Amino acid sequence: MWRLAAPLLALAILAAHFFRAGSIALVVGCLALMALTAVPRRWAALAVQGGLALGALEWVRTLVVLSAARVAADAPATRMVAILATVAAVTALSILVFRHPRVAHFYPDRAREQAPR
Repeated sequence: MWRLAAPLLALAILAAHFFRAGSIALVVGCLALMALTAVPRRWAALAVQGGLALGALEWVRTLVVLSAARVAADAPATRMVAILATVAAVTALSILVFRHPRVAHFYPDRAREQAPR
């Protein structure tokens, strides 16, 4: 489903970030979250959303650490801050994709479906 392109791209970029840092376990975690987008269960959507939220926090943490290092080295940091802030915002906003009616329909809440009416 093309509507999941933003979350999948955000997770792929996050996996590349972790790969560059040498955190193979976190790379595998990102890849697992990407695979979970194919599981039509509500818990899978919630897991991916949680991973994206943590990913956005990781981008903010990276922004703070790298900008502090740039300022300490008296190097320009404006462009880097703009790029990392945009990546963090896109990662956070990709969570909203799961609220789209067609995407939400793909991830039904099985407990609600089986409850008597």
